[in-house]
Amino acid sequence: MNVQSAVKPEDVDARAAASEMQRLSPEWRLSLAAWGALVAAIFLLLWRDVVDLVMLWWGNATYQHCLLVPPIIAYLVYLRRREVTALVPRPFLPAALVLFVGGIGWLLGEIAGVALVRHTALIGLLMFSVPLVFGLTVARGLLFPLFYAIFMIPFGDQLIPWLQIVTAKMSIELLDLFQVPAYIDGVFIEIPNGSFHVAEACSGARFLIAMIAFSTLVAHLCFKSTLRRITCVVSAVVLAIVANGIRAWGTIYIAWHTDPSFAQGVDHVVYGWFFFALIMIIVLGVGWFFFDRPADDPAFDPARLQPSPPRLVTRKGFVAAAAAGIAAVIVAPAYTSLVVDHEPDVRIAAVLAPEVAGWTKVDAAGSGWQPHYDNATASAAQTYVDTAGRRVDLFVAVYELQTEEAEMITYGNGLIEPEGDWSWSRDLANPEGGRAIQIQRRPWTRDIWQYLLVGDVVTGSDYEAKLQTLMARLTSGPTLAGVLVLSTERTGGEQAGKAALRDFRAAMGDPQTVIRNAAIAE
Repeated sequence: MNVQSAVKPEDVDARAAASEMQRLSPEWRLSLAAWGALVAAIFLLLWRDVVDLVMLWWGNATYQHCLLVPPIIAYLVYLRRREVTALVPRPFLPAALVLFVGGIGWLLGEIAGVALVRHTALIGLLMFSVPLVFGLTVARGLLFPLFYAIFMIPFGDQLIPWLQIVTAKMSIELLDLFQVPAYIDGVFIEIPNGSFHVAEACSGARFLIAMIAFSTLVAHLCFKSTLRRITCVVSAVVLAIVANGIRAWGTIYIAWHTDPSFAQGVDHVVYGWFFFALIMIIVLGVGWFFFDRPADDPAFDPARLQPSPPRLVTRKGFVAAAAAGIAAVIVAPAYTSLVVDHEPDVRIAAVLAPEVAGWTKVDAAGSGWQPHYDNATASAAQTYVDTAGRRVDLFVAVYELQTEEAEMITYGNGLIEPEGDWSWSRDLANPEGGRAIQIQRRPWTRDIWQYLLVGDVVTGSDYEAKLQTLMARLTSGPTLAGVLVLSTERTGGEQAGKAALRDFRAAMGDPQTVIRNAAIAE
């Protein structure tokens, strides 16, 4: 009697995968090798952005869901492996032009110092490498996995201020509905036994972005109707925003009946992955009644996508496709060194605060707040007081040359230090050529006017400052950049703070002149 050893399921899967690999046509083997070479070249040429992207996924809680996207894409490709390999790959060389445009996009992001643009270009290069090497027909067969790669791009931080406001307003409406006495000031909510801040971490941005990615995947896998797919994603987005508002209200409501420390402890437990998992279960549970795509439904019909096999491509054709892609991508990194300045127009030795008519320089006092521009060439801070006793704080920082290590508009720089005690409260009416906001750190409230100088342009917009930085580098324009910040602690109403800043600004003079004159050359 012969005894046969049991065969493990994973061994069967491994053998099946190996068998499928052996059945690949020569064209598929050549195309996979060519695509692998092109992707390796992109990774080598843009390795710093690859590392930066992965570290951002790993270190920023808002984007940690991006770590799951590559394996999800691999699984989606695996699901349609039989349909895809039934197609005949044929390079589509015009896609090299798209890679060239993507390289230019990366170049602009590199010169302007905008990480989001560089990361978007990197993902775009990887996406369009597929039609270049495998052809349009194969790319159509892989359309959704390629589209889903968009969720590897770390975007969504721009929604945080808006989501903070929405969450705070939802909370105050629900508190009023349940007859809890509450007062709202921007993103700060006070009840008789405590105060609450709808911070960036409480805005629900992380939850919302992850929910968009999750609902998009569910819509593709479980629905065939376009209307049902759109309804699934829109419903999930609305549910995520509403659920976060209810969570914030619930925290305050519990604090009203107990105490704030207990409520915050409950919030930290509930708002973790448990809360996210609960909303996902609700989305799946409700959507299950409307699923219209069978589990064994094929991704596409190869016969319809490619009715007749195209003319076979030789080894030279796939090599040419990979070479064209590498040539299109390599132009941008090679050109970077030619357009980035290496020497400043003027060497800056120090920065001195200006003399302002009608205002006297005094020692700093109060909350001790300062803007955060630690990588500036030089900076200075000064407090002024007028005859009426009004105090205004001035901060000026200068960059003799913006580099990768010394960018004015970058993460960590700005009016609020990351992970600091101060928080954005609301936007105020902007002064001419500048930006105005209110920040808070209980019990202090501060009104701020900010001016950014790049070349010969003064603006209050980070985006315009980035654009001017890009234009200055491309045209070998002025290298000097700087930031001027005027602020005052609010001791009266909003109009009192605005009047103090307005009067100081009028006595001080033009912000561009102030920044330039504050810089002392070597």
